[in-house]
Amino acid sequence: MTSAQPHDWVAISAQALSLDVLDAWARRPDCGAVVSFCGTARSTSTTEHDIVALEYETDCGLAEARMRSVVAEARERWPDIGAVALHHRVGRVALKEAAVVVVVSAPHRESAFDAARFCIDALKRSVPMWKREIWEGGSQWSDAAQGIVHAREV
Repeated sequence: MTSAQPHDWVAISAQALSLDVLDAWARRPDCGAVVSFCGTARSTSTTEHDIVALEYETDCGLAEARMRSVVAEARERWPDIGAVALHHRVGRVALKEAAVVVVVSAPHRESAFDAARFCIDALKRSVPMWKREIWEGGSQWSDAAQGIVHAREV
C-alpha cells in the first residue's frame, strides 16, 4: 500500500480487492458524493474461448508511480475532489472478482463522476499492466493493449 496524500490510496495487490473497504475509506464529512467503479473478470473475450480467469502482471513500483500520476492529474482537473482510491490486482483473478477498483469522493456528484471516469480511463491508458486470458486447456496474453501515455494525455 502506498499513499501520496492522506486522502489518496494507490495500491497494487495480489490479494482480493474490497469495494466496501475503499468506499468506506473514501467517505468524508465534507463530501456528499462517492462514486466507485469496479472492473471484474468476465467470461467473454475477443478470443473464441470461454474465459475462466484472468492473470495480471506489472512492475509494481512503476505501476504505482503511474497510478499516483493519474491521481495527481485528477486533482489538477477537479480540485474539489476529496478522497481518491485506485487499486489494481496482480496475479490470478477469478470470474466476477474485482481486477480494478476506483473510488472518488467529492462535495458534489458531477466532480465525483467525472474524476472517477477519468481515473479508470487514465489508469487503463497510462499504467503498464499485462493481462493473460485463461480458458480450459489454454491461455494467451491479451492483444488488446494500447500504447502507454502519460495521464495528462488522456
